[in-house]
Amino acid sequence: MASIEIESLDQLRAQLASASSLAGCWVQSLDLSGMAVELSQAEVNRAVFLGCVFAAGSEAELETRGALVFPTLPDLPFNPYRGGLYAPGELYEGLERGYRHTLDARVYRWWHYVGQHRSLTSELAMTLHDHAITDALADLGLDQAIGVMGGHRLTRDHRDYAAAAHLGRRLAAAGRAVITGGGPGAMEAVNLGASLVGSPADLAAAIELLGQRPAFAGALESWAQAALAVTDRWDLSGPSYGVPTWLYGHEPPNAFSAGVAKLFSNAIREDVLLRQASGGLICLPGAAGTVQEIFQAVTPRYYAEAQTEIPPLILVGRDYWTKTVPAWPLLSALADGRTMAASLHLVDSVDDVPALL
Repeated sequence: MASIEIESLDQLRAQLASASSLAGCWVQSLDLSGMAVELSQAEVNRAVFLGCVFAAGSEAELETRGALVFPTLPDLPFNPYRGGLYAPGELYEGLERGYRHTLDARVYRWWHYVGQHRSLTSELAMTLHDHAITDALADLGLDQAIGVMGGHRLTRDHRDYAAAAHLGRRLAAAGRAVITGGGPGAMEAVNLGASLVGSPADLAAAIELLGQRPAFAGALESWAQAALAVTDRWDLSGPSYGVPTWLYGHEPPNAFSAGVAKLFSNAIREDVLLRQASGGLICLPGAAGTVQEIFQAVTPRYYAEAQTEIPPLILVGRDYWTKTVPAWPLLSALADGRTMAASLHLVDSVDDVPALL
């Protein structure tokens, strides 16, 4: 029997109304304190409850009837059993009192502490959290999403920022979901363009507003406030997603995503990010992180069997990828005689990208 994930009280009530059974169901992070009677009358053998709140005595009663109950974990600034991605506003809640008061900053401080004081509870909490986030991202069913990688240092007032934003808009307007590393710089620009799928004039106006607070370094609060001003002013409903990590918690998440899949494990983050980019990968100029993503994406392409359909991998910036950070010569050498050769592309600008997708 296939398992059923239940992440809202409405889903739970619908399941009980249709089957009077929760057998095989995974009930995630719900307040069930008002449903003791309904639960007592339901079949719960092989049901799993993750971080739910129960009425007095209900939890023990469920366990005696065969349910598996994962309790809430103490002293955490986050919910390890959450049922969906983060909203940007959720991560920035409390910004009016300073960035250090936001959920994002509080979780980063917790992560720094447990990095030196590891315990079974903290390890379990991070593992459960990252599983919940990756599961929520997979539930979106992003088909042929385009991944766009790039450096975090690109400032909002640079011409390359505007070019990356217009690339994101063109991809979303063509019906593609867009997924990035979820951080500042080029990642933010692409997420902005993909989320703001209105007129080009609106995008230009948003970029101009953001350019008044060009960099996050040394001005994090005002940088984030400028982004939130854009989210308040324009409709940002485009298919834009970010996958940042608290490993690089000094880089704030950008606010231009329909959902933020922020993770503790960077290894899981990179794997998830590249797997979700099933429609192709675009690499704008970047440093070590972008180079890591290029070659992690190349590995399965390198070992692909003949006749395998391989999504394109496009490096943008001929001089950058051949001279400044010469990844292209190594890629070309690896691709020689391999199936992946036809899917690798080096282009001069983002204007050359859409035709290759």
